Amino acid sequence: MRLNCAVIAALVCACAVRADSLDEVIKAKIAGFRGHVSLYAKNLNSGAVYSLAGDEPVRTASTIKLPIMIECFSEAAEGKLDFGEMIPLSLEEKVPGSGILQDLSTGDRFPVRDLIMLMIVLSDNTATNLILDRISGDAVNARMVKLGLVHTRVMRKILGKGVAAGITAEGAKPENKKWGLGRSNPQEMVTLLEKLDRGELVSKTASADMLEILKKQRDHDGLARDVKDVKVANKSGALDALRSDVGIVYSKHGPIAIAITVDGMPEPDWSPDNLGHLVISAISELLIERL
Repeated sequence: MRLNCAVIAALVCACAVRADSLDEVIKAKIAGFRGHVSLYAKNLNSGAVYSLAGDEPVRTASTIKLPIMIECFSEAAEGKLDFGEMIPLSLEEKVPGSGILQDLSTGDRFPVRDLIMLMIVLSDNTATNLILDRISGDAVNARMVKLGLVHTRVMRKILGKGVAAGITAEGAKPENKKWGLGRSNPQEMVTLLEKLDRGELVSKTASADMLEILKKQRDHDGLARDVKDVKVANKSGALDALRSDVGIVYSKHGPIAIAITVDGMPEPDWSPDNLGHLVISAISELLIERL
């Protein structure tokens, strides 16, 4: 019995040292970086977790499109939404930024399923607004409440004005204007990713379908930047001062769910080598190696 207790104590001590060393190396990696880093990561096999301000609310930018997709699949399962339903592209709904729909012909019609693909794979802003018109941001927020999430909320559509802004009940609150498109925190994003991995969102089939869509996402400047021969299912986000990435990295150590937000960068840089991208990449490599 004494030997067993000693072994257990040694293992506990070793794990603590390992966790401390990861914390030290991550903090050393971001020392001197002019911006605020928030992150939460979990090895979905072992349960090992690392957090750095992971419970603090952050601006989502386009990572809020993950909860929007979840609501679409939920409504489809409930018979409220048909993925084959054709949605017309109106001039009023075309918005700049990421995506291709803004450049396509007004009046073209697209099935809901294709709009979801465009929203995630190309982060298409116009596709996102068309979807929010159909399901509403308030419905997304109600779904997040049902899932037990406190911070994850859609505030409005993208770059809309007046009635077309699609401001939700949460977004109408003066204190929420600062979040822009949406609010969440890294821990809640990882919660959604873990539920997807376990097949607990909508159904096993729907969860797997959503993960396959995330694997097609084409922005690999952050989380998947330097990951070699490993599948990544993720959704990124970007604003002038912000870069974020949430996703599952299917590493040799098991699937690792990671959510990282870098905000407060002093200078806009829309190149692939934005410092936020480089920080996200460097941190994710450490998490994949050590978590």
